[in-house]
Amino acid sequence: MSVRWTLRFLGTGSAQAVELGNSAGVIECDSRPLLLIDCGQHAIERYFAVYGAPPPALFLTHLHLDHVGGLEWLFQRLWFNAAWRGRTRVYVPAAIVPLLQARVADFPNVLAEGGVNFWDAFQLIPTSRGFWCEGWWFEVFANRHHRPGTSFGLALPGALVWTGDTRPIPEVLAVHAARGERIAHDCGVIGNPSHTGLDDLAREYSPELRARLVLYHYGSAADGKALAQAGYRVAKPGDVIGLTAPQLSADAG
Repeated sequence: MSVRWTLRFLGTGSAQAVELGNSAGVIECDSRPLLLIDCGQHAIERYFAVYGAPPPALFLTHLHLDHVGGLEWLFQRLWFNAAWRGRTRVYVPAAIVPLLQARVADFPNVLAEGGVNFWDAFQLIPTSRGFWCEGWWFEVFANRHHRPGTSFGLALPGALVWTGDTRPIPEVLAVHAARGERIAHDCGVIGNPSHTGLDDLAREYSPELRARLVLYHYGSAADGKALAQAGYRVAKPGDVIGLTAPQLSADAG
């Protein structure tokens, strides 16, 4: 029996688009959550509303609060449930682990009673070029968002590329989206030094690649309609899209 692979968008908004929720996705295998991508506060609330339990695994693309602001709330849910404590794997690009520690885990006494480290509630797994998750190899790549070396995207070879918040990255997608993968791509109506805009897509990407894009991280529902009117597929909160089955990369660790 064939396995059904899907991507569920928990939220699709930019940092200011509260009504759209924090941009985050869940890779599902036969409707079972395999990996949550990013953990903004609204995203983790929506995750529990959909699945009723914490994520088995989580990948963080970068450290803006609309992508990591739910970690403290998740810590509370995990630590105070013995069945969940220490079971969620958190995959983090090694280059940003020190920044993540400073951002969410260094506050004195994560619990008022003391005696607990923030990461005791999780399994923190630093990554470089990729990682294994439940027998599948995921590729990690640097993107173009704010300061170099602080933001990353993710690829499940043959199935999905999640660009993360980024400017256009044609040279990266030429490598990581070369097998016909669906590409979830950051895009707003107007680009800026940290995010892609509509004009960037037409200038940087081929028609074949643009046909595989699903746009997310836009500024409002009205902006989403404008992106769709330009001919692109636009993700909405709660959308579930089908993926092709992943392939084992020749570069797998």
